[in-house]
Amino acid sequence: MAIQLSSTKNAVTNQGVKILVYGLAGAGKTTLCATPPQGCNPIIISAESGLMSLRDYDLPVISVNNIEEVYEAYSFLADSAEGKQYDFVNIDSITEIAEALLSSEKKKSADPRQAYGKLQEEMGDLLRAFRDLPERHVYMAAKMAKEKDELSGMILYQPMMPGAKLGQSIPYMFDEVFALRMEQDPEGVSTRWLQTSADPQYNCKDRSGCLNQFEEPNLGMIVNKITSATQNPKPQGEDN
Repeated sequence: MAIQLSSTKNAVTNQGVKILVYGLAGAGKTTLCATPPQGCNPIIISAESGLMSLRDYDLPVISVNNIEEVYEAYSFLADSAEGKQYDFVNIDSITEIAEALLSSEKKKSADPRQAYGKLQEEMGDLLRAFRDLPERHVYMAAKMAKEKDELSGMILYQPMMPGAKLGQSIPYMFDEVFALRMEQDPEGVSTRWLQTSADPQYNCKDRSGCLNQFEEPNLGMIVNKITSATQNPKPQGEDN
């Protein structure tokens, strides 16, 4: 087999930016689908019925109701000339897709352990397939799980997926994992932002190293920051 050399500088250009965002219902995860970088051609793979927040936009949508339809959507994007024109792929949400898959597997097996094992294997393969779509930016939304740490008593937040092993493994699949947070100020005005780095409560990360801890909830701005930093890297030896 002939070796094909690439470079770290070209990685984002060749592969695109892959982002996972989790948050509470109503925080605005679906609205993020309408914030692609300028010039990109977005498409939404929707496993939820809640597209009302996008009613003022005219975005193409593939609605999926089961895992077979998700695979059909992937084949459309990966293999067809029409599908390859979409360079900003939104999946809303991976939690809904995983829950539908688990429900289907439980009906096939009398042993719940087999259903959860199949869920972890198949969802892992599916998410990696979408994540690795070449020359596309990919945004995946997830619900937010919260649990209490028994030692500290602190509430911890992370992406929600059925099955403990799957939920724990999901963040490791992405370079960019953000929490979409929504708070109210003393006057009752709501503000929203994306938290890009971890703190004691939120499981987040930014492997690009070029984002602020809190960013405006606009994926186009974030993608542009990351790609600009990659195309214009700092000289070797310069501190971050």
